[in-house]
Amino acid sequence: MLSDHKCIVFAIEHYNPLGVVRSLGRNGIQSEVIAVKGRAELMSKSRYVSRVHYADTVEDGYKILLNEYRDSQKDVPIIFCSDDKTIGYMDQHYDELKDRFIFFNAGNQNRVNEYMDKYKILKCAEKNGLKVLKTKVCKRGEIPSDMEFPIITKAISPNSGGWKADVYICYMPQELERAYESIRSDAVLLQKFIEKKNEYCLEGFSIDKGRQVCITIASTYNYCLTGYYSPYMTVRNMTNEQVRKGLEGMFADIGYEGIFEVEFLIDQTDELYFSEINFRNSTWSWASTMAGMNLPVLWAESMLTGNIPEGVIKQVPNSFVGMVEPIDYGKRVDTGKITVAEWLADFKDANVTYYYDKEDLGPYYAMMENWERLK
Repeated sequence: MLSDHKCIVFAIEHYNPLGVVRSLGRNGIQSEVIAVKGRAELMSKSRYVSRVHYADTVEDGYKILLNEYRDSQKDVPIIFCSDDKTIGYMDQHYDELKDRFIFFNAGNQNRVNEYMDKYKILKCAEKNGLKVLKTKVCKRGEIPSDMEFPIITKAISPNSGGWKADVYICYMPQELERAYESIRSDAVLLQKFIEKKNEYCLEGFSIDKGRQVCITIASTYNYCLTGYYSPYMTVRNMTNEQVRKGLEGMFADIGYEGIFEVEFLIDQTDELYFSEINFRNSTWSWASTMAGMNLPVLWAESMLTGNIPEGVIKQVPNSFVGMVEPIDYGKRVDTGKITVAEWLADFKDANVTYYYDKEDLGPYYAMMENWERLK
């Protein structure tokens, strides 16, 4: 049983792992947390946390993990990660961890990191029948003569270069030249840029070396932001069987076992283009829990039994809406798009909020204290 295992959330402080802590807590499980310093203490303020270890860096957190838990007297501890740096570091140490913990992995050391490479994951998607935008990988400073503009630049991996700081939209070669002056990644992915109509974000998990896949929810955004995710979304069940088949092929190819998020761009004609897989828990997984499908619990229990149980998928209610409160306030109220009164009405009507939870108010108060930094 899951209750026989220590559940450890090892993550950079953020509202993303807060959803894991709360999801486990709703199932009666108190998490032990290794909290790496972030912009504010959030998940560690949850009432569902039984013990907190604070760490300055992921490397320090990893030392705490080994010192405190590798010789656990209970059944094998289960680790949940929710940021790229932590899962990447865990993957680098797969051989040291594989016999001591249950954690997100792809069966071999550095295999998750291998598929964090954006070009490699795009090729895997293409192999499995999913549409991708034209892409090239270049050395920093290189401008291919056959690249059609506009393009968007990206670091080749979330753990290289400046990551999100390396993202630029360039409408002509001269703009790319200027972008290269600031880009930190040595290898840069150049991808055809389209004005997206929306995004399509899927939350789920896989077990059995990627041979069993469960996708619980699909989210689209209620308004779109160029080069940024939207903090206000509508959540539904996943119904696109062509996409499902392609993703099942991808996870089997990779051999991944863990919670994931998959992102697609939707163009003006409603075509879906595969964008990326996040091999970790995503913030939006909390919406899945609130819709009756608790991803951390479902993944962990399925790992313990070796099978995804029948009847996992529940019907998401119509007009099921989620909101990231401080970010949405900043994007809509601070910019004058809506009034405070209109925003408060949307906040009141939201089915899921990512900070406020009437059953667990500590993180919400911490967010309010750090409002300006978090929006």
